[in-house]
Amino acid sequence: MSDKTVVSTTDAPPPMPVFSQGVRKGNILQVSGQGSVDPASGEFVFHGDVKAQTTRVLQNIEAILTAGGGSIDDVVMLRVYLTERDNFAAMNEAYAEFVSTRTPSGVLPSRTTVFTGLPLPDMLVEIDALAVLS
Repeated sequence: MSDKTVVSTTDAPPPMPVFSQGVRKGNILQVSGQGSVDPASGEFVFHGDVKAQTTRVLQNIEAILTAGGGSIDDVVMLRVYLTERDNFAAMNEAYAEFVSTRTPSGVLPSRTTVFTGLPLPDMLVEIDALAVLS
């Protein structure tokens, strides 16, 4: 068995002290759920705009994947958590624009979307990712 390693980057927001941005074991890389936080300022951004939040969240995920030696094209599963069913179309539009331009293999990741409460009142979307690296 290979050892687990922490994946960390300053190009994504720092995690809370109780979890890692990402964890890699062998060729598996799990990215923790990301919110719409700008890594440069550490501030939550795009209040009330689920489409812009979705793009920021995916940028954070991409930064962690890159730090772990992967890319969006290596992702096999994305889990999306939304606070409001009415935000699905806007989230889906931003998601499609982002993910489709970063999957040159042509194989889009699997995805689950769940409607739930999130940790911060201004969070409209949170996404985590599971990647299998070459």
